[in-house]
Amino acid sequence: MRADVVLAGGGLANSLIALRLRTLRPEVELLLLERDDRLGGRHTWSFHHDDLSEEEHAWVAPLVARSWLRHEVRFPSFSRQLERGYHSITSESLRVVVQEALGERVRQGVEVATLAADEAVLRDGTRVGAGAVIDGRGDPGRGHLELGFQKFLGQTVTLEREHGLAGPILMDATVAQTDGFRFVYTLPFGGRELLIEDTRYSDTPGLEKDALRREIEGYVRAHGWRIHGMLGEEEGSLPIVLSGDIESFWDATNPGVPRSGMRAALFHPTTGYSLPEAVRLADAIAGSADLRSPALYALTRSRSREAWRRGRFFRLLNRMLYRAAEPDRRYRVLEHFYRLPEPLIGRFYAGRPTWRDKIRVLSGRPPVPVGRALRAVLTPGPRPAAAVSDTGGRD
Repeated sequence: MRADVVLAGGGLANSLIALRLRTLRPEVELLLLERDDRLGGRHTWSFHHDDLSEEEHAWVAPLVARSWLRHEVRFPSFSRQLERGYHSITSESLRVVVQEALGERVRQGVEVATLAADEAVLRDGTRVGAGAVIDGRGDPGRGHLELGFQKFLGQTVTLEREHGLAGPILMDATVAQTDGFRFVYTLPFGGRELLIEDTRYSDTPGLEKDALRREIEGYVRAHGWRIHGMLGEEEGSLPIVLSGDIESFWDATNPGVPRSGMRAALFHPTTGYSLPEAVRLADAIAGSADLRSPALYALTRSRSREAWRRGRFFRLLNRMLYRAAEPDRRYRVLEHFYRLPEPLIGRFYAGRPTWRDKIRVLSGRPPVPVGRALRAVLTPGPRPAAAVSDTGGRD
């Protein structure tokens, strides 16, 4: 068996690469290999409108399940509505579009055992030759990045009556603060349909699922809602990078094999969202004159290195959040941030803060002890970290 490009892993990043190649380079023979029986798993990927250019929005639009013109945040001392667009792609909306575009070029229930630059060997011993193999199977699990985690469990439910929400609540931090900075994230997909996620900026990636389910039940009761039916459940543990060595991260596993998504450390350092980076990587690969592994390895590693350079300021803020703030007081950092001007918030989430933005974020009365903040900023040394789960729900 052979293909021009083999994509190992059917998550968001490789699905977008496959879709973009199929659209712009239909002559390229593709093969998308997914371990599970559902392309895209059970996830919801969201992004702010300012995260993408208008050209990027245009080709991503068929994947979007729901869009909103505004969203809300809630903290113990204030609430705020932001007049900025927000969009969500569900695993179902991704799967329908990608499956229709690729047809038999998608293989599900197929596990990759080993990879090389020109070959993927499946668990059943089948060898698939390729001009390029792109590894998009999640984080390699090595200890070259010091990480915190944004972990969550979410349930999509239908209610007995309409919920009354006009738009998403991206952070409701009025809930009890446990296991780090805790908030509830709510997306209203219909008049009676909600995705409700209990989320923590935590030091560890593990999920106590039953406890999180009980927290969601309590949140629903507190709002006077009654659940009519359960439509699905999703979970994830997104990486929040504090420090590390990006070159060692790349050198540790399968040198010469191109990577995508979390496997390439292409995600927003503070939120863990990877959709904007995945969209831009898909465009870059589809526009590459050379689709063989050496060229794509150089391309993906270069983009990862550049993203790491741009993320320096974000990693500094992450260290302040995780090292300087007591876990149950971390919400104050985000509370401080959300009092800033709305355009600044938009540029921050898009990963494009100006130097004036950076000064503004760090100015004013600090939301964490000054001494701890200075130690966090001045001691960025890496330490071994737990592996990141390949379950990026909101990435």
